[in-house]
Amino acid sequence: MITKAYLLPGMPHPLLCPEKNRGWGLLRQAYDKVRSEIEQSEAELILIYSTFWPSVIGHQIFARAEAQWTHVDEEFHALGSIPYRFKMDEAFGELYKDKCLARKLHARTVNYQGFPVDTGSVVALKLLNPENRLKAVITSSNVYSDRAETLILGKAAREALESCGKKAVALVISALSNRLHQGVIEPQTDRIHSLKDDEWNRKFLEFLEQGRLEDVAQLSRQFHREARVHKVNNFKPFWWLSSLMGQSNLFKGQVFEYQPVCGTGAAVVGLESAPVAARDLEFDETDPETYSGERNVLAPPVSEAPLENEAEAEGEVGRGV
Repeated sequence: MITKAYLLPGMPHPLLCPEKNRGWGLLRQAYDKVRSEIEQSEAELILIYSTFWPSVIGHQIFARAEAQWTHVDEEFHALGSIPYRFKMDEAFGELYKDKCLARKLHARTVNYQGFPVDTGSVVALKLLNPENRLKAVITSSNVYSDRAETLILGKAAREALESCGKKAVALVISALSNRLHQGVIEPQTDRIHSLKDDEWNRKFLEFLEQGRLEDVAQLSRQFHREARVHKVNNFKPFWWLSSLMGQSNLFKGQVFEYQPVCGTGAAVVGLESAPVAARDLEFDETDPETYSGERNVLAPPVSEAPLENEAEAEGEVGRGV
């Protein structure tokens, strides 16, 4: 059972230097509000899907009982080191993997000392679970998985929760628009990369605030085309989250904060169940139960090909998978 779900940004700035930019400070305050909500909830587990952890062959699930290391972000290493020590739910990770395999997904657990936990998960757990009150499980975002495979990954997570009877908080860690500034900027001059990105971010947030999670999931491809570099697949968390939470609009949402972080759209959003759907579903894509193999995700339709060329011509770079 999922008690609440949150969309969170994964950049290290709200953790390491919130005082350098007003927006980064507001995101830090939003994280603090979410931490308070989680502490007051009945959750026994933090379940994370992070686009900051890309995987290539199948889906990886971090399931070591304790994760301890010192993390340095690969792009923002000048901000400093992040020592961490997290308590993870090894048993649930193994159960989650088994449910994935039963649905014919390729999945495995990761369990060795020194595995580099991704920046997004480190930031979220440091800010939301600083005392390790709850155990966590982290799953990767497969860079080649399509919608069907991602939906099944979410269903496997839901089935694992139902099997063990645990209550969980779900965290999806991703940017909205995901274009970084290409030059050095002063922190106080940070802004969303483009007006178009900002407009689409706000449209997406409007849907989430209304609790229209499944509509957001099914609108994700359009958002991806309009507000992202073509190679960046940060829309997948909404497929996973909607599948995990039952593929409906039966939610109420709250946008805690929306700010730029180095050009990307960073938002802290909360979702919880509601007795009445925010709106009837506007989309009706297929709803697979088991994975049936590759669906040609490496060969986009001809109509989409110019988007990649256009992004490359502009020299735009994204963060995440």
